[in-house]
Amino acid sequence: MNYPATGYHHITACAGGAQEDVDFFTSVVGQRLVKQTILMDGSFPHYHLYYANAKAEPGSVMTTFPYSRIQGRPGSGQIQATAYSVSKDSLPFWQGHFKRHKIEHSPIEERFGQKFIRFKHPAGLYFEMIEDKDDDRQPWSTDEINQSEGVRGFHGAVLSVRDIPEQERFLVEALGFKKTGVDGKYHRFEIAGGGANKTLTLLHEPDRAPGSWTFGAGTVHHLALWVADDEAMAAQKAIYEEIGYTDASEIKDRYYFHSMYVRSPGGILVECCCNANGGFERDETFDRLGSQLHLPPWFEDRRQEILATLEPIKAPAIATARA
Repeated sequence: MNYPATGYHHITACAGGAQEDVDFFTSVVGQRLVKQTILMDGSFPHYHLYYANAKAEPGSVMTTFPYSRIQGRPGSGQIQATAYSVSKDSLPFWQGHFKRHKIEHSPIEERFGQKFIRFKHPAGLYFEMIEDKDDDRQPWSTDEINQSEGVRGFHGAVLSVRDIPEQERFLVEALGFKKTGVDGKYHRFEIAGGGANKTLTLLHEPDRAPGSWTFGAGTVHHLALWVADDEAMAAQKAIYEEIGYTDASEIKDRYYFHSMYVRSPGGILVECCCNANGGFERDETFDRLGSQLHLPPWFEDRRQEILATLEPIKAPAIATARA
């Protein structure tokens, strides 16, 4: 079977404060702020912020909803950690960098023969830096982080599940992943040749209580896989329905891309998406990405009302960050 998904597009989490989120991803992780907009569903406006590598490539895009109204409940059926890819032998740099920024982090660990450090977002979200010598995507660099150490994009995600077989069946039969290894409680799956941005890891936690599925600070809401276009997304929806995952959503217009969602057996919400109408450059040029708040047309007439409800944020000056 020809499966449409070729890797990640983005991962979306719910943070707490908007400014602490911007500071964490731009100063600590060292990503580029590429879009300031708002959640496009519902009537209560809150930020939707996008961060990425130097080229704003699919598979590097971390997005957040700074969402302090509700506290999420971490647990199984969620992404436990989002893993970034960095160059070989760069982890000592990251240890020192996290220490300078007073970021809680683990010692250097190893999984499937790759070294990594796990570290913590102020809202309680967990991330990892994983060494991958073969990832040649271009990092964004800052005054503190050079390209030689910077994050290339996602390596993958670690998903907590109470049961492996049904989630494995979904990954393999519905999305086209191949199981490539087991390391203790960790089960690795890869798609489209594997490696950075094409790897997904299940963590077997049979006794862990399920986490919340709603928006809530401190939890990851969904992961999004990349497909070529609307035709490929329709083909993916047909695969879901043929196998029996009949609760896949309709294709939704997210202004910068089109999306379709399905709840996987382990509880994790999985999106497929493709660029639409110019992607992130639809409403600002590449060199100005992330420099100001953009609203979709259906919210533009409420701009002043929306601005009055949002926490003011100070984004990094474009001139101080360099590709």
